[in-house]
Amino acid sequence: MTDDPTGPLDGVTVLDASRVLAGPFCGMQLGDLGADVIKVERPDGGDQTRHWTPPAFGDEVASYYASINRNKRSITLNLASEAGRETFRDLAAEADVVLENFRVGKAAEWNIDYETLSEENPGLVFCSITGYGQYGPLAERPAYDLMMQAEAGMMSITGEEGRPPVRVGVAVADLAAGMYATQSILAALFRREFADEGGDRIDVALFDALLGWLTYMATDGFASGEAPERMGSRHPNIAPYQAFETADGYVVVACASQAIWYRLCQALDRPDLVDDPRFETNEQRVENRDELESILTDAFADETVDEVVDLLRTNDVPVGRIRDVLEAFDDPQAEARGMRQRVSHPTAGEVELPGSPMQFEDYTATARRHPPLLGEHTEAVLAELGYSDEEIERLQEDGAV
Repeated sequence: MTDDPTGPLDGVTVLDASRVLAGPFCGMQLGDLGADVIKVERPDGGDQTRHWTPPAFGDEVASYYASINRNKRSITLNLASEAGRETFRDLAAEADVVLENFRVGKAAEWNIDYETLSEENPGLVFCSITGYGQYGPLAERPAYDLMMQAEAGMMSITGEEGRPPVRVGVAVADLAAGMYATQSILAALFRREFADEGGDRIDVALFDALLGWLTYMATDGFASGEAPERMGSRHPNIAPYQAFETADGYVVVACASQAIWYRLCQALDRPDLVDDPRFETNEQRVENRDELESILTDAFADETVDEVVDLLRTNDVPVGRIRDVLEAFDDPQAEARGMRQRVSHPTAGEVELPGSPMQFEDYTATARRHPPLLGEHTEAVLAELGYSDEEIERLQEDGAV
């Protein structure tokens, strides 16, 4: 671990007043890129995810919290107090980015909204993340990832045909919103620096993010006039492209081109399938996927996972075994790419985290700072802002920090 912020965002200060997942995930990405991310938390317990245990590292560091809060400094501010809000405004006056996910209207009620803060800091990039956005008939409705996956259509296409809908295994609405927020912030900073446009107000909604991620499933529905349905591991536009059961587990096979289809038939010693009128083209294979699935299921049924993987890879057919999460991170490729990070924590010892997928020729996004203790950097950050020891002590006595 290194504390040297040498990344592309070195010199950028982010005031992160968000909590739980979408905002903290965005803040972590900015921190991974070298920004100084100051996480603002309530004095009475901080971010809710600090208490989402088990599991935990050591006795107190919730694994959920740790997963999305590296490369940040934590300060405590009581935004329910005027003294706390005034300190927040002082911090925002020196920041490049403010990130928040309050209920719609709360920032304005507290006078820490974009309109107020940009008067003092016209170059400020202010990003709000909410369930449904800052306007529209549902803007004030609270939202959680499960609700978003249901209402944005994601659960209607996740799971197996004829079975109940299921949520995607991670909170994709939050993560998608966090990624869109990161992109938007970077674009606003770019425009501020190179187009001399000043700051900006960014409005990201979890609902919008999932609708955007539906991509080809949405346009399939627009084109056909029929809503896509659950298909398990199948693909609506490609066949075969799904999981198959073997004698001791499952493999996935992806025939994404005609050439790969020919190689699959060769690997299975089934040249008859190449000329079968039901399967000659991808369109025909999609139309006759049930018959094709039955043939391939029979072909793999008596083979082991290792045998199928070896056979298909030898014939240059895309194939993979279905791993659990820990198996995926144990892969030498994950280790080589730095996707399993280890960082020393002052109370929990060594903490393991997923790495960052963002890699540069001259910079590696690593866990240079451990997920911070609650309020670990309050005094240091306020001192950097110019607060005297007496002023900091007064805020502590007043319960503002």
